[in-house]
Amino acid sequence: MHKKDADTYLIRCRLPESVFVTESRGALRIPFILGMNARVSISAYESELTIEARVRNFSAGGCLADMSIEDSLSLYVGQTVPDLAITFPNGECLFSKGRVRHIRPFGSLGRAAVGLQFIDVSSSMSKEIFQHIAECEREAASRSGLKENVTPSELFIAKRTGAAATSISKSEKSKMSRQPAMVPEVLKVAQQLKVIMMFIKNRGIFSEDTLFECGDILIDGVKENRKQLLYALSFLRGQPEWVRHAVQSSGLLADMLITRDPHSRQIREAVIGALIHNMGKPLLIGKQIPSLKVNMNPAQRDLLKRHPGTLLKKLAALNWEPTKTCRDIIENANERLDGSGYPAGKAASRLSGQAKLLSVIKVVNKLTHERNGAAPMPPLDAYRWVYVRPDLYETEIVVEYIKHYGFYPIGSLARFSGGFLAWVMDIDGKGTPNKVQLTKNLAFPDTSIDTVLTSADFHQIGTLQGIVNPDDFGVKPVF
Repeated sequence: MHKKDADTYLIRCRLPESVFVTESRGALRIPFILGMNARVSISAYESELTIEARVRNFSAGGCLADMSIEDSLSLYVGQTVPDLAITFPNGECLFSKGRVRHIRPFGSLGRAAVGLQFIDVSSSMSKEIFQHIAECEREAASRSGLKENVTPSELFIAKRTGAAATSISKSEKSKMSRQPAMVPEVLKVAQQLKVIMMFIKNRGIFSEDTLFECGDILIDGVKENRKQLLYALSFLRGQPEWVRHAVQSSGLLADMLITRDPHSRQIREAVIGALIHNMGKPLLIGKQIPSLKVNMNPAQRDLLKRHPGTLLKKLAALNWEPTKTCRDIIENANERLDGSGYPAGKAASRLSGQAKLLSVIKVVNKLTHERNGAAPMPPLDAYRWVYVRPDLYETEIVVEYIKHYGFYPIGSLARFSGGFLAWVMDIDGKGTPNKVQLTKNLAFPDTSIDTVLTSADFHQIGTLQGIVNPDDFGVKPVF
């Protein structure tokens, strides 16, 4: 390093002779750089769940797989994988048994890096692996320009051209830069919950500070601008079901508790309990429940009802004791007034007001989102379903919820008589939308719209007809 003047330094560095590294087992590890691509299919259990991932590096000992954190929760360190299949762009495949060596977060977009070791490798399989390593090294050298006159490997010449680019397009980046207020913070909470779960399951570490930060983000969002937070919560579509449900339910719980008493000392602990209440579900993933994304049979559903106890046992093993309020939420969020809930079948006299409130929030959230193959209900139908069951849910709380969020809740998709679909961004004191974000004109189903209208301009799109299911029209949040 040489100082040229007061504000400028000249740094001279020498590039390495190779971009490749040698791993502990003595084999060359080839990084997949500059667009090199291969897929790995992982059969987590015999004749069961298959996980698709992207290869990040490749060696004689195994490979590094890049997958969503949600998929990584079906794996655990030390697990034997019955089948690994690595597929290269030209269609060639390598097959092997494997073992999970490590799992860690990868980047900040909800990805996980999973180290996979090849096991029970025959001599012919070993020879085939080394041949593919040589081809991968050749391709990396060709793309990086480290060696002259090196031709690309046929492994990476796709049979079909014109495949869609894997990188984010400029238009998508532009959309991300124009995300509505609080959407990045809400997505951060969802990401952090998945990371917390990964560390609990695979490293035996519980990050209390990260969890409380997630709770504070939701509480501060309500206090800063509750309507912006409610709209941001709708952007969790596409997240794992247990994450989406946990964050949305926690956000609504924070909203209603702050409306009741903004100075209550129990708000933070209750929101924390709601955030982690569902974490026992991914902890139960295994041979009996290989994935939370499949429609479950009765036996699997009964097993899944043990998730509150499973979580509390895990927290105890990690030496973390929830407060009284937090434990109350974890244990009793799925109990019902008549004792028909789970896991303990407690009746109304044994349930706190916060547990009764969260039970209403959770059931409305479940009914208005697709779950176990059942189509979501419009809010009005969900309200009716809950209201006519006073034996299960406290009627006063149901009425309070309906008054608070109205028949056209912020974040839902509304249909107008002019053939337009729009996301509800705000509602007036009567619960009627007064600000929407247009997303589609049904007369042109292949075209998306991104326009914000207030009630003064609603005459352009017609009268409000009701709330519809976005999946029926292939609609997603515009960002």
